[in-house]
Amino acid sequence: FYFRNKHRPFLLFVSLLHVHTPLITTEKFQGRSRHGLYGDNVEEMDWMVGKLLDVIDKENLKNTTFIYFASDHGGFLEAHRGNSQLGGWNGIYKGGKGMGGWEGGIRVPGIVRWPGVLPAGTVIDEPTSLMDIYPTVVQLAGGAVPQDRAMDGHTLLPLLQGTEQHSRHEFLFHYCGVFLHAARWRQKDSGTVWKAHYATPVFQPEASGACFRRGICPCFGDGVTHHDPPLLFNLSQDPSEANPLSADTEPL
Repeated sequence: FYFRNKHRPFLLFVSLLHVHTPLITTEKFQGRSRHGLYGDNVEEMDWMVGKLLDVIDKENLKNTTFIYFASDHGGFLEAHRGNSQLGGWNGIYKGGKGMGGWEGGIRVPGIVRWPGVLPAGTVIDEPTSLMDIYPTVVQLAGGAVPQDRAMDGHTLLPLLQGTEQHSRHEFLFHYCGVFLHAARWRQKDSGTVWKAHYATPVFQPEASGACFRRGICPCFGDGVTHHDPPLLFNLSQDPSEANPLSADTEPL
């Protein structure tokens, strides 16, 4: 692929099976990590990404290649074998994969590398979306996104290059299947990020933060609770979504 395309623009999309269940890890990486089979899988993924970057460096494409590394969802909390957690861990964030709205299922790392254009070590704390990849790639290729429809994504380049300080997403909507579970609003004047939950999964057991009895949380029916008024969180102060606000405590 590289040898055919290294002298002209190319798009390489690599969708890794790692770190998805079942955790298929080659013998070479089994037992390498202190964090069990999941850790082994992460280490093998790291090695695979490293091999790709090595080729890009070797072919002198490093400074002209935009690389975007991300995950499509947070850790899959229900994936267990005995006492071993197989589906990852979401840190301080509540919930996980397949839960529609909780941060643990949708807040994922986004890592960008483009040494010829973007300074290293920059951290951008702004809400963006995987929907932004399409318009970003179109802009990089010198094209224009279709004008005959509304596009949900926005190019990431102004944010990454520092010509814009804030994400173009004022709102982001979070669906579970076809059902709207939550929406986030980045308040322009204050920078505060608010999140409203219209439906949340019923955790089993209740305090577990996951749907262990079902294997994965459902999107509708008896497996979700509908909230009217919605549960409201200030993500800027409460990223763990532990303290829902009410009109009594937060009249504004």
